[in-house]
Amino acid sequence: MQQTIDRPTSHRRPGLPWTDGATPRNSPHPRRRSRPPVAPAPARRPLPCRVEDPELWFAETPAQLELAKSFCGDCPVRDACLAGALSRGEPWGVWGGEIFERGAVIARKRPRGRPRKVVAA
Repeated sequence: MQQTIDRPTSHRRPGLPWTDGATPRNSPHPRRRSRPPVAPAPARRPLPCRVEDPELWFAETPAQLELAKSFCGDCPVRDACLAGALSRGEPWGVWGGEIFERGAVIARKRPRGRPRKVVAA
């Protein structure tokens, strides 16, 4: 004796929404309306730290660090960059237009070597 199995006409698992675009009249899942088209994102200007030389933001000389700070001046994510660096405790480099050294923000980096004993005229 051969036994037959009743198979549903649809290959849909019960409880899942219809995927062929049609819904039966007694379906608990109403037909979804298509979303209106999304406007394209506004053109973004590139971030200075992504365009310029990356070594500039971690330079040794005070002049190069001041140049990196000047690039950060009109950066759109400056505040978020500085807040992130403070929360992470960045050990050094230019972040958000500020110079970090040993995890603290400093006004300017001093050049290498001993300071002069006599002020140059």
